[in-house]
Amino acid sequence: MELQAVYIQFLALFIFAVGIAVVLTRRNVFFVLMGVELALNAVNLSLIGFSKTLPAAMSITGQVVPLFTIAVAAAEACVGFAILILIYTNQESVDVDNYSNMKG
Repeated sequence: MELQAVYIQFLALFIFAVGIAVVLTRRNVFFVLMGVELALNAVNLSLIGFSKTLPAAMSITGQVVPLFTIAVAAAEACVGFAILILIYTNQESVDVDNYSNMKG
């Protein structure tokens, strides 16, 4: 594996760790969604980093898969923000703890 590819994997690991840390520590739903998006982008970076080590014909798969992941993440963000807007109009808060009483 090239040394540059190793650096890309370490960068992806760091970005993924920051994303997971944001998801686990923040109470604001906007920050939680941003942490999830950050973790997904770190996985995309990792896939592209691995594709740099493959021959040209096989490298295309590692570059096309992140495109589909970005499309799914964009759809997830749209649905998540739509649900968040609907909940905010009823609860008047974006705190995650306020959503625990929505049972039933």
